[in-house]
Amino acid sequence: MILDPNAKEVIMAWPLWRHMLRESQRHALRAVDEWNSSNGNYSDFIGHMHKAWLYLLHAEFRRDKLPFHYTDDVGQPKIIDGESQAWGLEDCLKKRYSDANDPVRRNVELFVKLRNKIEHRYERELKIATGGKAQALVINYEQEMTAKFGEVYSLADQLRFPIFLRALSAEGVGELREISKRLPRRTRDLVARYESDLDRVVLEDLRYDYRIRLVPMVGPKSDADLAVNFVRLDELTEDERKVMVDAGRSGTVIVRDRQVEVTDKDKLRPMQVVRLVEGQVPFEFTLYGHHTEMWRRLGVRPPNGAAKPWETDPRYCVYSEAFGAYVYTTAWVKRIVKEIGTVEKYRAFFGREPRMKVSQLPNRNVSPSITGSEARKLPA
Repeated sequence: MILDPNAKEVIMAWPLWRHMLRESQRHALRAVDEWNSSNGNYSDFIGHMHKAWLYLLHAEFRRDKLPFHYTDDVGQPKIIDGESQAWGLEDCLKKRYSDANDPVRRNVELFVKLRNKIEHRYERELKIATGGKAQALVINYEQEMTAKFGEVYSLADQLRFPIFLRALSAEGVGELREISKRLPRRTRDLVARYESDLDRVVLEDLRYDYRIRLVPMVGPKSDADLAVNFVRLDELTEDERKVMVDAGRSGTVIVRDRQVEVTDKDKLRPMQVVRLVEGQVPFEFTLYGHHTEMWRRLGVRPPNGAAKPWETDPRYCVYSEAFGAYVYTTAWVKRIVKEIGTVEKYRAFFGREPRMKVSQLPNRNVSPSITGSEARKLPA
């Protein structure tokens, strides 16, 4: 019997998969240390997480007696330095996640590509630009490990929430955005090309890119309060869920100074949108003949009676639960004009000719001083 003071179990003649898992955990903890350290190295973070994932999947395959070694043309193991050559991480991911669009697989595969592309002088910029994806990489790892081996192997009690400085202020966020723009074009292009092949569902999945919102906690504090509380959307009321979802989509920073209740501020009703668009185009633009068709085809909001009416594109439309109606933003007006603002664009979008506006000319037989009601009484 071997006693490990850092383990949550008594170690008795560990099987090989357990040694693999322990090595995986060691690399994961080293990776998080690199991330949280003020002078940590982002390339080392990626390298350690690469190994953590590789050994984790090897441990799964070993325990479950699944093959994970390369073979030659006759089915014999390929030998390197006297050992069978085990699969690389990409091949392990294909075995574990057969769906090529699985968000977890796509997240890890991105870091496999980044692993050999990092330029050390641009590590800070890359760390900022891919921070949400790095967070997802670690969370996915923890969830995979506990799902396959049990909560006893969780690393959660060995990790701490990092302390932030300027990143929590609006100025700090703006500074981070400017820093991320300094990434070399070839690195930015690598990420852009990779994500151009991903479905929108994958791009917005937290398992691919983990984005969080930090809101300062106000009000009385109890002894049971933690510095950080996590909220699950499926445990909120409909009103609470809508607020959180809208805030998460908009990506804005909320600073609470005082309580001011404003409903649908700066939002437009459908007919207001129609009138604003008509004032900027040379043809007729109607509510049902044009506006309805545009929001349907551009996926701005779900149809009437949808089970989840709040699933809109918040850049252009928001669902008002109190009134059971949709309201629109000024950005939606700009989008409409951009899409169909000329006769050529109108034809391309709707596939038909626009109905041009007709200027109202005065009747030559009527004196300009005669009113409209009087003119109608005159003989033709």
